[in-house]
Formats: sequence, C-alpha cells, structure tokens
Amino acid sequence: MTTTPITSVSEPGGEPARPRAGAGPKYRRTLFDRMEVFVARLTTRSTFWHRVASLVWLPYAFKSGIKIKRLGSNAFSAVLPFRRFNRNWYNAMAGASLLANAEIAGGMYIYGITGGDYTVVCKELRYRFLRPCFGPAVYRVNAEADLGAMLKAGGEFNYDITMDVVQQIPTRGLGREVRVGRCWATFHVTPKAMHQARKARRGRAAAGGGQASGGAPHDAGPTPDAQAAPAEPHTPRPGVAPSSDHAQARLTA
Repeated sequence: MTTTPITSVSEPGGEPARPRAGAGPKYRRTLFDRMEVFVARLTTRSTFWHRVASLVWLPYAFKSGIKIKRLGSNAFSAVLPFRRFNRNWYNAMAGASLLANAEIAGGMYIYGITGGDYTVVCKELRYRFLRPCFGPAVYRVNAEADLGAMLKAGGEFNYDITMDVVQQIPTRGLGREVRVGRCWATFHVTPKAMHQARKARRGRAAAGGGQASGGAPHDAGPTPDAQAAPAEPHTPRPGVAPSSDHAQARLTA
C-alpha cells in the first residue's frame, strides 16, 4: 500500500506549499459555481476558514473540532480532539465520533486534491474498532491508487482509501501513538461538468417530449359512422303484456 503523491509547488521560502487542486474539465460556471470553487480553495488553504465553512455546511465537524493537517507534499492527517462532545459516558472516545469523522477526514483528503470542480460522495464506509481511545485520535490516510492519474483520465470514478486511526498520548514530551481502529472507505468522484451535461440532456429530452405530446390531434368526438343507429320498433314477446307506453302508442295508432 502506498501513499498517493500530491502535486505541490514551492514557496519562496523553499517550503512545500499546499497541494494544487486538480483542474477539472471546462464547463460554463455560474456565479454560485465560482463562489463554491473559491470557498473550496480557501478552506483547503486556511484552518480558520475551514472552521468557518464547517460552521455553515458541516455543523457536526465544527462541534467535534476535527482539524486537517498536511504534513509536507505527500502526507495527510486529521486530528480529532479529546473533548466532551466526542466522549461517551465512561470517558472514552465515542465510536460514533470516530466513525463519522473518518468520513470527514477521507472526504477532505480527496476534496483538497480535486478542488471545487468535482463532487465527492462517500459510497461505503467500514470501521474496525481495535481498542478504546482515551486521547486525541489521529487519522492517517493511505491511498489505494494514484488520484492524480485518475483525474487526468477524466470521467467519474470510485476511489478507495484506507485510514489508520491512532491515539496520541503525550509521554514526557514525546508523542506515542497507539492504533485504536482502522477504516476503509470508497468515495465516488464526479466532475461537475458531467452533472451539467446530464442536466442539459434531461432538459432537452423533457422539451422534446412536451412538443411531441402537444402535436397530437385533438379529440373531435365520434365520427358520423359511429353515431347511434335509429331505434328499432319494439316487438312484444308472446305471452308478455305490453307496457303502458307501448299500449298507449298502439291505441293512438
């Protein structure tokens, strides 16, 4: 298993800068799309703006306090603090918090590379609990394939990642990690240009169906041939007395 290399650029100081988001296929962007791309780049660049965006779109992530860290050009981790919101009644990290924040950590890892030109949706998430966690949890993301190559290939695809969840325990100033769980996740990545193309096709199909239904001839009622024929004279059956109407008609005749 290898960690996916992330394309990065160097800053004037010589330190690696944040990963460069993947350039998605060209499509007509609306004002909302431009704002979404801007916010996506801002949240992957600054922890402060990531917290602000989480308050609006991910309130659970805001309350849990998960922090995204990029260690160098090809290392990624997320830290879940050991706060009261994330603990259960016996003062250990709650399993629901570990599981839910695993999806957030994996999604932010992929979203930080793809940028705002793609939608990232978690399709499958599996977590194995190894031991209780009595401290801050650190998510170490390991990729199954080269995400950059899959983005260059184009189209939508599934991306698998594996995360090792470790407990960070400070011991005499040194951080010692104990693995408390492992997570497997599958994310579905789709270019927004593909969503827009599908929406346009559905719109054209709906417009074509409306024109076809509007061109149908109007029902003008039954044709003269289908009109009812004149009623035949009533012939009483033998042994049955005629009704009063027929009897009156016979007397009149």
